[in-house]
Amino acid sequence: MDMTTPRHICLHIDELVLHGVPASQREQVGEAVRVELTRLLTEQGLPQGLSGAVPRVDAGTIHTRPHAAPQSLGVQVAQAVYAGLGQGGPTR
Repeated sequence: MDMTTPRHICLHIDELVLHGVPASQREQVGEAVRVELTRLLTEQGLPQGLSGAVPRVDAGTIHTRPHAAPQSLGVQVAQAVYAGLGQGGPTR
């Protein structure tokens, strides 16, 4: 990828399913996901294999420690989503 050519990337997450996360932490987790995805896309660019719009990404299962900080969980979720984008298309 030519890193000198600016790109506009629009990523919209319609639904993020996180079982076992208290409602009081949803916004913190969501913000951590946004920040980490922005960092990954800025530093690493689009994942190889991504060829346009992806209607659905399965980020798989994430295992965390009990009572993990919302920011830590958000980083893990973002990294899993980023990896899922590299699968090159919709899943299941």
